[in-house]
Amino acid sequence: MTDIQVSGKFLQRAVLSAPSRLHEIRTLNQVILAVSVLSMLGAGWICLSFCLFKQVRTFRHQLILGLAISDFWMAANFLSSCAVNLSGHILSEPPQQKFCSFNGFMTQLFVVQTDYWVLLIAISTFLILANHKHLSTWIQEHRIVLWCLPWGFSALWAALGLALAGYGDIGAWCWFTSDKTRLLVNFIPRWLIIIAILALYAHLYRIIYKAHNRFMSFDDASPHSLQPETESVSSTRRIGRPSASMNIASKDMDIEHTGGTISGPTHSRRPSPVLKKMAYQMMSYPLVYMFIWTIPTSLRIYQTVTGKAAPFGIATVDKACIVVQGFADALIYGVNESSLSAWREKFSRYPPTAPAPINFHVNVQRDITITRSLRSSRLDHDL
Repeated sequence: MTDIQVSGKFLQRAVLSAPSRLHEIRTLNQVILAVSVLSMLGAGWICLSFCLFKQVRTFRHQLILGLAISDFWMAANFLSSCAVNLSGHILSEPPQQKFCSFNGFMTQLFVVQTDYWVLLIAISTFLILANHKHLSTWIQEHRIVLWCLPWGFSALWAALGLALAGYGDIGAWCWFTSDKTRLLVNFIPRWLIIIAILALYAHLYRIIYKAHNRFMSFDDASPHSLQPETESVSSTRRIGRPSASMNIASKDMDIEHTGGTISGPTHSRRPSPVLKKMAYQMMSYPLVYMFIWTIPTSLRIYQTVTGKAAPFGIATVDKACIVVQGFADALIYGVNESSLSAWREKFSRYPPTAPAPINFHVNVQRDITITRSLRSSRLDHDL
Protein backbone atom coordinates (compact mmCIF):
# COMPACT_ATOMS: atom_id res chain seq x y z
CA MET A 1 0.00 0.00 0.00
CA THR A 2 2.77 2.42 0.95
CA ASP A 3 4.81 1.58 -2.16
CA ILE A 4 1.80 2.31 -4.40
CA GLN A 5 1.14 5.59 -2.63
CA VAL A 6 4.79 6.63 -2.93
CA SER A 7 4.75 5.64 -6.59
CA GLY A 8 1.53 7.58 -6.99
CA LYS A 9 3.05 10.73 -5.46
CA PHE A 10 6.06 10.46 -7.78
CA LEU A 11 3.72 10.01 -10.72
CA GLN A 12 1.71 13.03 -9.70
CA ARG A 13 4.84 15.20 -9.85
CA ALA A 14 5.83 13.80 -13.26
CA VAL A 15 2.34 13.58 -14.82
CA LEU A 16 0.06 16.36 -13.68
CA SER A 17 -3.03 14.64 -15.11
CA ALA A 18 -2.59 11.51 -12.98
CA PRO A 19 -4.15 11.41 -9.48
CA SER A 20 -1.83 10.63 -6.57
CA ARG A 21 -4.06 8.73 -4.14
CA LEU A 22 -5.58 5.29 -4.42
CA HIS A 23 -9.14 6.43 -3.69
CA GLU A 24 -8.81 9.15 -6.35
CA ILE A 25 -7.56 6.59 -8.88
CA ARG A 26 -10.49 4.32 -8.09
CA THR A 27 -13.07 7.13 -8.23
CA LEU A 28 -11.68 8.48 -11.50
CA ASN A 29 -11.71 5.06 -13.15
CA GLN A 30 -15.24 4.34 -11.96
CA VAL A 31 -16.46 7.59 -13.53
CA ILE A 32 -14.60 6.98 -16.79
CA LEU A 33 -15.85 3.40 -16.89
CA ALA A 34 -19.46 4.59 -16.65
CA VAL A 35 -18.98 7.27 -19.30
CA SER A 36 -17.23 4.75 -21.58
CA VAL A 37 -20.20 2.39 -21.38
CA LEU A 38 -22.50 5.33 -22.21
CA SER A 39 -20.41 6.24 -25.26
CA MET A 40 -20.29 2.62 -26.42
CA LEU A 41 -24.09 2.41 -26.20
CA GLY A 42 -24.49 5.64 -28.17
CA ALA A 43 -22.06 4.58 -30.91
CA GLY A 44 -23.55 1.08 -31.01
CA TRP A 45 -27.02 2.58 -31.43
CA ILE A 46 -25.90 4.49 -34.54
CA CYS A 47 -24.32 1.33 -36.01
CA LEU A 48 -27.46 -0.69 -35.27
CA SER A 49 -29.69 1.96 -36.83
CA PHE A 50 -27.56 1.90 -39.98
CA CYS A 51 -27.93 -1.88 -40.23
CA LEU A 52 -31.69 -1.94 -39.61
CA PHE A 53 -33.10 1.05 -41.50
CA LYS A 54 -32.59 1.84 -45.18
CA GLN A 55 -33.41 5.52 -44.71
CA VAL A 56 -30.21 6.01 -42.69
CA ARG A 57 -27.92 4.44 -45.29
CA THR A 58 -27.39 7.57 -47.34
CA PHE A 59 -23.92 8.72 -48.32
CA ARG A 60 -23.73 11.06 -45.34
CA HIS A 61 -24.79 8.32 -42.93
CA GLN A 62 -22.12 6.03 -44.31
CA LEU A 63 -19.58 8.57 -43.11
CA ILE A 64 -21.42 8.85 -39.81
CA LEU A 65 -21.11 5.07 -39.51
CA GLY A 66 -17.33 5.44 -39.78
CA LEU A 67 -17.41 8.02 -36.98
CA ALA A 68 -19.57 5.73 -34.82
CA ILE A 69 -17.17 2.81 -35.30
CA SER A 70 -14.26 5.00 -34.17
CA ASP A 71 -16.27 6.23 -31.17
CA PHE A 72 -17.14 2.66 -30.21
CA TRP A 73 -13.56 1.40 -30.24
CA MET A 74 -12.27 4.52 -28.54
CA ALA A 75 -14.74 3.98 -25.69
CA ALA A 76 -13.84 0.27 -25.56
CA ASN A 77 -10.17 1.23 -25.24
CA PHE A 78 -10.93 3.55 -22.31
CA LEU A 79 -13.06 0.84 -20.72
CA SER A 80 -10.21 -1.68 -20.92
CA SER A 81 -7.72 0.63 -19.21
CA CYS A 82 -10.22 1.42 -16.45
CA ALA A 83 -10.82 -2.31 -15.92
CA VAL A 84 -7.08 -2.87 -15.51
CA ASN A 85 -6.79 -0.07 -12.95
CA LEU A 86 -9.86 -1.20 -11.00
CA SER A 87 -8.52 -4.77 -10.90
CA GLY A 88 -5.58 -3.52 -8.83
CA HIS A 89 -2.98 -3.55 -11.61
CA ILE A 90 -2.13 0.16 -11.90
CA LEU A 91 -1.15 1.20 -15.42
CA SER A 92 1.93 3.05 -14.18
CA GLU A 93 3.45 -0.14 -12.73
CA PRO A 94 6.21 -1.85 -14.76
CA PRO A 95 4.25 -5.09 -15.46
CA GLN A 96 1.64 -3.05 -17.35
CA GLN A 97 4.17 -1.12 -19.47
CA LYS A 98 3.44 -2.97 -22.73
CA PHE A 99 -0.31 -2.75 -22.23
CA CYS A 100 0.05 0.95 -21.42
CA SER A 101 1.94 1.58 -24.67
CA PHE A 102 -0.72 -0.30 -26.64
CA ASN A 103 -3.50 1.55 -24.82
CA GLY A 104 -1.84 4.91 -25.52
CA PHE A 105 -1.42 4.03 -29.20
CA MET A 106 -5.11 3.15 -29.49
CA THR A 107 -6.11 6.30 -27.61
CA GLN A 108 -4.17 8.52 -29.99
CA LEU A 109 -5.42 6.53 -32.99
CA PHE A 110 -9.14 6.91 -32.24
CA VAL A 111 -9.17 10.36 -30.62
CA VAL A 112 -7.47 11.86 -33.68
CA GLN A 113 -9.54 9.70 -36.03
CA THR A 114 -12.84 11.04 -34.70
CA ASP A 115 -11.62 14.57 -35.50
CA TYR A 116 -10.92 13.53 -39.09
CA TRP A 117 -14.33 11.87 -39.45
CA VAL A 118 -16.12 15.00 -38.21
CA LEU A 119 -14.14 17.16 -40.64
CA LEU A 120 -14.81 14.74 -43.51
CA ILE A 121 -18.55 14.75 -42.80
CA ALA A 122 -18.58 18.57 -42.77
CA ILE A 123 -16.63 18.85 -46.06
CA SER A 124 -18.81 16.26 -47.81
CA THR A 125 -21.99 17.93 -46.58
CA PHE A 126 -20.75 21.31 -47.78
CA LEU A 127 -19.78 20.06 -51.24
CA ILE A 128 -23.15 18.41 -51.80
CA LEU A 129 -25.45 21.05 -50.33
CA ALA A 130 -23.47 23.92 -51.86
CA ASN A 131 -24.00 22.15 -55.21
CA HIS A 132 -20.34 21.59 -56.16
CA LYS A 133 -21.36 18.93 -58.64
CA HIS A 134 -17.99 17.62 -59.82
CA LEU A 135 -16.44 17.29 -56.37
CA SER A 136 -19.60 15.93 -54.78
CA THR A 137 -19.90 13.32 -57.53
CA TRP A 138 -16.26 12.34 -57.12
CA ILE A 139 -16.44 11.82 -53.35
CA GLN A 140 -19.61 9.75 -53.68
CA GLU A 141 -17.96 7.54 -56.28
CA HIS A 142 -14.77 7.09 -54.21
CA ARG A 143 -16.16 6.26 -50.78
CA ILE A 144 -13.41 3.75 -50.03
CA VAL A 145 -10.83 6.53 -50.43
CA LEU A 146 -12.73 8.66 -47.93
CA TRP A 147 -12.84 5.77 -45.45
CA CYS A 148 -9.09 5.22 -45.77
CA LEU A 149 -8.17 8.85 -45.07
CA PRO A 150 -9.12 9.00 -41.34
CA TRP A 151 -7.65 5.56 -40.64
CA GLY A 152 -4.43 6.30 -42.50
CA PHE A 153 -3.70 9.72 -41.01
CA SER A 154 -4.64 8.72 -37.45
CA ALA A 155 -2.51 5.55 -37.61
CA LEU A 156 0.43 7.63 -38.82
CA TRP A 157 0.05 10.11 -35.95
CA ALA A 158 -0.30 7.33 -33.37
CA ALA A 159 2.83 5.56 -34.67
CA LEU A 160 4.85 8.78 -34.63
CA GLY A 161 3.67 9.47 -31.08
CA LEU A 162 4.75 6.02 -29.94
CA ALA A 163 8.16 6.31 -31.60
CA LEU A 164 9.00 9.92 -30.73
CA ALA A 165 7.38 10.55 -27.35
CA GLY A 166 5.92 7.31 -25.97
CA TYR A 167 2.77 6.86 -23.92
CA GLY A 168 2.33 6.72 -20.16
CA ASP A 169 -0.36 6.55 -17.49
CA ILE A 170 -2.41 9.74 -17.04
CA GLY A 171 -4.85 8.33 -14.50
CA ALA A 172 -7.54 6.37 -16.34
CA TRP A 173 -5.76 5.50 -19.57
CA CYS A 174 -2.38 5.97 -21.24
CA TRP A 175 -1.54 8.88 -23.50
CA PHE A 176 1.13 11.55 -23.89
CA THR A 177 2.25 12.33 -20.34
CA SER A 178 3.23 15.91 -21.18
CA ASP A 179 0.40 18.45 -21.23
CA LYS A 180 2.41 20.58 -23.65
CA THR A 181 2.75 17.68 -26.09
CA ARG A 182 -0.97 16.91 -25.95
CA LEU A 183 -1.77 20.61 -26.41
CA LEU A 184 0.41 20.93 -29.51
CA VAL A 185 -0.28 17.54 -31.09
CA ASN A 186 -3.98 17.07 -30.28
CA PHE A 187 -5.79 20.12 -28.95
CA ILE A 188 -4.56 22.88 -31.24
CA PRO A 189 -5.21 20.80 -34.41
CA ARG A 190 -8.62 19.87 -32.98
CA TRP A 191 -9.58 23.51 -32.55
CA LEU A 192 -8.44 24.28 -36.07
CA ILE A 193 -10.77 21.51 -37.27
CA ILE A 194 -13.62 22.90 -35.15
CA ILE A 195 -13.09 26.38 -36.62
CA ALA A 196 -13.04 24.89 -40.13
CA ILE A 197 -16.32 23.01 -39.72
CA LEU A 198 -17.83 26.08 -38.05
CA ALA A 199 -16.98 28.11 -41.15
CA LEU A 200 -18.35 25.41 -43.49
CA TYR A 201 -21.64 25.02 -41.61
CA ALA A 202 -22.00 28.80 -41.25
CA HIS A 203 -21.77 29.11 -45.03
CA LEU A 204 -24.32 26.32 -45.45
CA TYR A 205 -26.55 28.11 -42.95
CA ARG A 206 -26.51 31.14 -45.25
CA ILE A 207 -27.22 29.01 -48.31
CA ILE A 208 -30.19 27.28 -46.67
CA TYR A 209 -31.68 30.52 -45.38
CA LYS A 210 -31.20 32.14 -48.74
CA ALA A 211 -33.12 29.27 -50.33
CA HIS A 212 -35.72 29.56 -47.58
CA ASN A 213 -36.28 33.28 -48.24
CA ARG A 214 -36.58 32.67 -51.98
CA PHE A 215 -39.00 29.84 -51.29
CA MET A 216 -41.26 32.07 -49.17
CA SER A 217 -41.31 34.80 -51.81
CA PHE A 218 -41.94 32.42 -54.69
CA ASP A 219 -44.87 34.35 -56.10
CA ASP A 220 -42.71 37.47 -56.36
CA ALA A 221 -39.69 35.78 -57.98
CA SER A 222 -39.08 34.23 -61.37
CA PRO A 223 -38.55 30.46 -61.66
CA HIS A 224 -35.06 31.02 -63.06
CA SER A 225 -33.92 32.91 -59.97
CA LEU A 226 -34.99 30.07 -57.74
CA GLN A 227 -32.99 27.34 -59.44
CA PRO A 228 -29.57 27.58 -57.68
CA GLU A 229 -31.02 27.50 -54.20
CA THR A 230 -33.57 24.78 -54.89
CA GLU A 231 -30.88 22.58 -56.41
CA SER A 232 -28.75 23.00 -53.30
CA VAL A 233 -31.55 22.21 -50.92
CA SER A 234 -32.86 19.30 -52.95
CA SER A 235 -29.36 17.78 -52.79
CA THR A 236 -30.16 16.76 -49.22
CA ARG A 237 -31.81 13.68 -50.68
CA ARG A 238 -28.36 12.33 -51.50
CA ILE A 239 -26.88 12.80 -48.04
CA GLY A 240 -29.89 12.41 -45.77
CA ARG A 241 -31.72 15.25 -44.08
CA PRO A 242 -31.56 16.30 -40.43
CA SER A 243 -35.31 15.91 -40.42
CA ALA A 244 -36.72 13.77 -43.19
CA SER A 245 -40.24 15.13 -43.16
CA MET A 246 -42.60 17.57 -41.56
CA ASN A 247 -46.26 17.18 -40.81
CA ILE A 248 -48.60 19.69 -42.34
CA ALA A 249 -52.22 19.61 -41.28
CA SER A 250 -54.73 19.26 -44.06
CA LYS A 251 -56.15 22.69 -43.34
CA ASP A 252 -52.78 24.23 -44.27
CA MET A 253 -53.03 22.57 -47.66
CA ASP A 254 -56.37 24.21 -48.49
CA ILE A 255 -55.99 24.59 -52.25
CA GLU A 256 -58.97 25.63 -54.30
CA HIS A 257 -59.26 24.61 -57.95
CA THR A 258 -61.19 27.26 -59.79
CA GLY A 259 -61.44 27.31 -63.55
CA GLY A 260 -58.22 25.36 -64.05
CA THR A 261 -56.18 27.71 -61.87
CA ILE A 262 -54.88 27.05 -58.39
CA SER A 263 -55.46 29.64 -55.72
CA GLY A 264 -55.32 29.77 -51.97
CA PRO A 265 -52.55 29.80 -49.35
CA THR A 266 -50.16 27.42 -51.12
CA HIS A 267 -47.26 29.07 -49.30
CA SER A 268 -47.45 31.23 -46.25
CA ARG A 269 -44.94 33.86 -45.19
CA ARG A 270 -44.08 32.11 -41.95
CA PRO A 271 -40.69 30.33 -41.87
CA SER A 272 -40.51 26.81 -43.27
CA PRO A 273 -39.98 24.34 -40.38
CA VAL A 274 -37.83 22.01 -42.46
CA LEU A 275 -35.40 24.64 -43.70
CA LYS A 276 -35.14 26.40 -40.34
CA LYS A 277 -34.55 23.16 -38.47
CA MET A 278 -31.94 22.04 -40.99
CA ALA A 279 -30.03 25.31 -40.66
CA TYR A 280 -30.13 25.31 -36.86
CA GLN A 281 -29.00 21.69 -36.64
CA MET A 282 -26.01 22.22 -38.90
CA MET A 283 -24.85 25.14 -36.78
CA SER A 284 -25.27 23.04 -33.62
CA TYR A 285 -22.64 20.49 -34.69
CA PRO A 286 -19.49 22.63 -34.21
CA LEU A 287 -21.00 24.36 -31.18
CA VAL A 288 -21.39 21.04 -29.36
CA TYR A 289 -17.76 20.12 -30.07
CA MET A 290 -16.62 23.52 -28.84
CA PHE A 291 -18.53 22.94 -25.60
CA ILE A 292 -17.05 19.45 -25.11
CA TRP A 293 -13.43 20.44 -25.68
CA THR A 294 -13.37 23.77 -23.84
CA ILE A 295 -12.61 22.30 -20.39
CA PRO A 296 -9.92 19.82 -21.56
CA THR A 297 -8.18 22.54 -23.58
CA SER A 298 -8.34 25.03 -20.71
CA LEU A 299 -6.76 22.50 -18.34
CA ARG A 300 -3.99 21.70 -20.81
CA ILE A 301 -3.16 25.40 -21.04
CA TYR A 302 -3.39 25.89 -17.26
CA GLN A 303 -1.15 22.95 -16.40
CA THR A 304 1.33 23.80 -19.17
CA VAL A 305 1.69 27.42 -18.07
CA THR A 306 1.61 26.99 -14.27
CA GLY A 307 3.12 23.53 -13.89
CA LYS A 308 0.47 22.79 -11.23
CA ALA A 309 -2.09 20.02 -11.25
CA ALA A 310 -5.76 21.01 -11.50
CA PRO A 311 -8.09 20.01 -8.62
CA PHE A 312 -9.18 16.38 -8.76
CA GLY A 313 -12.84 17.19 -9.48
CA ILE A 314 -12.03 19.38 -12.48
CA ALA A 315 -9.50 16.85 -13.75
CA THR A 316 -12.19 14.17 -13.62
CA VAL A 317 -14.57 16.34 -15.63
CA ASP A 318 -11.72 16.97 -18.06
CA LYS A 319 -11.27 13.27 -18.79
CA ALA A 320 -15.02 12.62 -18.86
CA CYS A 321 -15.41 15.27 -21.59
CA ILE A 322 -12.92 13.38 -23.76
CA VAL A 323 -14.60 10.01 -23.21
CA VAL A 324 -18.19 11.26 -23.68
CA GLN A 325 -17.64 12.06 -27.35
CA GLY A 326 -19.26 8.82 -28.51
CA PHE A 327 -22.46 9.66 -26.65
CA ALA A 328 -22.34 13.27 -27.92
CA ASP A 329 -21.99 12.07 -31.51
CA ALA A 330 -25.00 9.80 -30.99
CA LEU A 331 -27.03 12.86 -29.96
CA ILE A 332 -25.71 15.02 -32.81
CA TYR A 333 -25.87 12.53 -35.67
CA GLY A 334 -28.47 10.11 -34.31
CA VAL A 335 -31.16 11.91 -32.31
CA ASN A 336 -30.63 15.12 -34.25
CA GLU A 337 -30.96 13.43 -37.61
CA SER A 338 -33.13 10.61 -38.94
CA SER A 339 -32.08 7.63 -36.77
CA LEU A 340 -34.48 8.56 -33.99
CA SER A 341 -37.28 9.12 -36.49
CA ALA A 342 -36.72 5.63 -37.92
CA TRP A 343 -36.95 4.04 -34.46
CA ARG A 344 -40.03 6.12 -33.64
CA GLU A 345 -41.76 4.93 -36.80
CA LYS A 346 -40.82 1.33 -36.04
CA PHE A 347 -42.44 1.46 -32.61
CA SER A 348 -45.28 3.77 -33.57
CA ARG A 349 -48.59 3.23 -31.83
CA TYR A 350 -50.24 2.84 -35.24
CA PRO A 351 -50.18 -0.86 -36.27
CA PRO A 352 -49.48 -1.74 -39.92
CA THR A 353 -53.18 -2.33 -40.60
CA ALA A 354 -54.39 0.86 -38.94
CA PRO A 355 -55.23 3.88 -41.12
CA ALA A 356 -52.54 6.47 -41.31
CA PRO A 357 -53.10 9.80 -39.51
CA ILE A 358 -54.52 12.60 -41.65
CA ASN A 359 -51.45 14.66 -42.55
CA PHE A 360 -48.97 15.12 -45.31
CA HIS A 361 -45.27 14.25 -45.20
CA VAL A 362 -43.42 16.75 -47.31
CA ASN A 363 -39.64 16.91 -47.55
CA VAL A 364 -37.63 19.81 -48.87
CA GLN A 365 -37.20 18.46 -52.39
CA ARG A 366 -40.89 17.48 -52.68
CA ASP A 367 -41.99 20.84 -51.32
CA ILE A 368 -40.05 22.69 -53.97
CA THR A 369 -41.29 20.30 -56.68
CA ILE A 370 -44.90 21.00 -55.68
CA THR A 371 -44.18 24.72 -55.83
CA ARG A 372 -42.78 24.46 -59.33
CA SER A 373 -45.80 22.38 -60.43
CA LEU A 374 -48.17 25.02 -59.10
CA ARG A 375 -46.25 27.71 -60.91
CA SER A 376 -46.29 25.73 -64.15
CA SER A 377 -50.05 25.21 -63.84
CA ARG A 378 -50.58 28.95 -63.50
CA LEU A 379 -48.40 29.71 -66.51
CA ASP A 380 -50.20 27.12 -68.63
CA HIS A 381 -53.55 28.57 -67.67
CA ASP A 382 -52.46 32.11 -68.47
CA LEU A 383 -51.20 30.97 -71.86
